[in-house]
Amino acid sequence: MNKDKLSGNVDQVKGEAKEQWGRLTDDESKVAEGKMDKAKGKVKEGVGEVKDRLS
Repeated sequence: MNKDKLSGNVDQVKGEAKEQWGRLTDDESKVAEGKMDKAKGKVKEGVGEVKDRLS
């Protein structure tokens, strides 16, 4: 596992936590922020997978 994949996984977990917290507190901006973090994490993870294949 390379740095990009690990960072992507961390961002996805962080995003899920923010999203759940936003739902719990009825804070739509936190929900949106969490979804953005999850999407960013998925992109980073994909980049990491491509780098692994090319190495």
